[in-house]
Amino acid sequence: MEAFRSDLLAGKTTLITGGGSGLGRSMALRMAGLGASVAVVGRRREALDETVKAIRDAGGKAAGVPCDIRNPEAVASAVDEVEKELGPVNQLINNAAGNFLCPSEDLSPGGFNAIVQIVLYGTFYCTREIGRRLIDRKQKGEILSIVTTYAETGSAFVLPSAAGKAGVLAMMRSLAVEWATYGIRVNAVAPGPFPTEGAFSRLMPAEWEKRVLERIPFRRFGEHEELTNLIAYLMSDASPYQTGDLVTIDGGEALFSGQEFAAFCHMDRGHVKELMAMMKPGK
Repeated sequence: MEAFRSDLLAGKTTLITGGGSGLGRSMALRMAGLGASVAVVGRRREALDETVKAIRDAGGKAAGVPCDIRNPEAVASAVDEVEKELGPVNQLINNAAGNFLCPSEDLSPGGFNAIVQIVLYGTFYCTREIGRRLIDRKQKGEILSIVTTYAETGSAFVLPSAAGKAGVLAMMRSLAVEWATYGIRVNAVAPGPFPTEGAFSRLMPAEWEKRVLERIPFRRFGEHEELTNLIAYLMSDASPYQTGDLVTIDGGEALFSGQEFAAFCHMDRGHVKELMAMMKPGK
């Protein structure tokens, strides 16, 4: 059953970084399906073209422009090209990212820099570019960044990503206050495990999946539609007063992992109650 009316995002022109594959592609298809004109940018022309074709074949408006978001001049040029085809961009989803598992003592300066340049610097360059254009046009808009559930806590073995995403979250919260006067809403979403053919498979060895599922109270991974529905709502006019927010969508994984006695959730509930009864004072 469709959760939203078909024109929920009519009048929106949304630029999505890393929009050619994975979750970015799912976001692009969903946004276009709800009436937005969608531009996808990324480094792989083939993936961008496939996403654009899928949107156009479904009757939507789309454009794809190769761009290395680590280069601010390339970002400006890409937005120029998008706006020639689709008109003024009034929304941005910072989705492009990079990550790899590595013991932090083994990190090279180049490895650290590669991830932070994409995650933090790339997000800044794209956000500044779209923000400046909205401000110059005196136009309201929405900016949303995809972070992680460890953006606030850090995480072992993914230090560059943790540092970069923490910076992105601070950036979004800072700009939410600074740019509210211009009518620009700025939010962040922290997805838990959502399977994709790219990053998910690189960061989630098959033998770990069972262990990860045990940390999720719902005992399953997220479905792309669940994430894209949340993003569509946050980017729509249905949430005009929501800004500076971090919305987590992870089936309760972060809460479970951070709670000392959460492991009881995976035991037979009757047995748990018996154990707890035995531990009561006087027993």
